[in-house]
Amino acid sequence: MNRKLTNRLHRDYITVYRISELITNGIFLALIIAYFSCATIWDWTLIPGWIALSIFAISFIMFTWVIPEMKYTRFSYELFDDELEIQSGLIFLSNVLVPMVRVQHVELESGPLMRKYDLASVSIVTAATTHRISGLKQTEAEQLKRKIGILAKVDDQDE
Repeated sequence: MNRKLTNRLHRDYITVYRISELITNGIFLALIIAYFSCATIWDWTLIPGWIALSIFAISFIMFTWVIPEMKYTRFSYELFDDELEIQSGLIFLSNVLVPMVRVQHVELESGPLMRKYDLASVSIVTAATTHRISGLKQTEAEQLKRKIGILAKVDDQDE
């Protein structure tokens, strides 16, 4: 088995993940503030608001600071001539081998936040599932997509 490419996510992916979680947690906090406002106006109990605020604090710390760093350090992939190996996980680590003969097509995706940091995701689609490698630099993602397409003998119909 001939090794072709061993890689990790780009460090900017942590920033993108954190910004995304800050937006999500900001919406959650706005709902909590809205509840406290309504509870004060209509004399409701504040217990659900305090519970939600506690959950928010834990969620904010975990999903904005701890999990992005863990995802970055625990995700890696290796591209061989006949398979792609992806290692990921937070608590339970998984190691998946994707045979090139099973690959149906390869997609390149990049949302507005990812584009701002020149990042992209590569999705490897098989009959059973879709495997995603998020957080690669745009040029690196394009090279990976092409390489997997060539190894899997997938036609590039976009060009």
